[in-house]
Amino acid sequence: MNRTSVITGAASGIGLATKELLESRGERVIGVDLRNADVTVDLTLSDDRNRMVAEVTELSGGAIDAIVAVAGIAAPVPAAAAVNYFGMIASLEGLRPLLVGSSAPRAVGVSSFGSVMPVDDALTAALTAGDEDAALTRAAELAAESTDRGLLIYTSSKRAFAQWVRRASVTEYWAGSGIPLNAIAPGVVRTPMMHDALAHEESREAVASNVPMPLNGFSDAIVPARLLAWLASAENSHLCGQVVFVDGGSDAVIRGDSVW
Repeated sequence: MNRTSVITGAASGIGLATKELLESRGERVIGVDLRNADVTVDLTLSDDRNRMVAEVTELSGGAIDAIVAVAGIAAPVPAAAAVNYFGMIASLEGLRPLLVGSSAPRAVGVSSFGSVMPVDDALTAALTAGDEDAALTRAAELAAESTDRGLLIYTSSKRAFAQWVRRASVTEYWAGSGIPLNAIAPGVVRTPMMHDALAHEESREAVASNVPMPLNGFSDAIVPARLLAWLASAENSHLCGQVVFVDGGSDAVIRGDSVW
């Protein structure tokens, strides 16, 4: 089937792996990223989010089949809140009208195993309320306190996004329009984003201690890419509002019987 997908964060890591996988299957991909992409934008900026929608609309002729929102930041900086939450939602909601003409419209975003880790309640509340100014202010406060506190920006933004997917997916705007909306939650993935953290044995052991992955350990980017590709495919007709953990068993280890 000839399908056209838009992938944010398409220039590296999971986004690039997904782009290459879909293209290897003969599908068309419109890549969005800061550089080396069909559409070059900064998703921390409101104007660039709007420009992304305009440029994708022009490149696609006004019709696409899937949105794969991958772009994210793991660093303990306020920009992580802007991209991981507001940029993700702006991508999904902004591009959604282009799905209307597809016979099998799909939408999927990337959360993280980090979404089950400790979060900052004030930041999570600001994200959930859609108050970007308040969220960035709180994120800046966390970043200024310490690196450990700054890391809560990532976990908070990823949890808030996963919860948004759960809420939004069952509404008339998504499920009611025949559009499955889901997310994935990867564990530790060998990408440029994780290069420094995995560069030395001591740091790798620390990461493995925090994110235990009993099934095959850390993954390559192609692993979550395959799951994204299926969720964005015509085959996925009934998964709705799911946050699918592709984490080598981390979620089962950490949360056990508390969820099912």
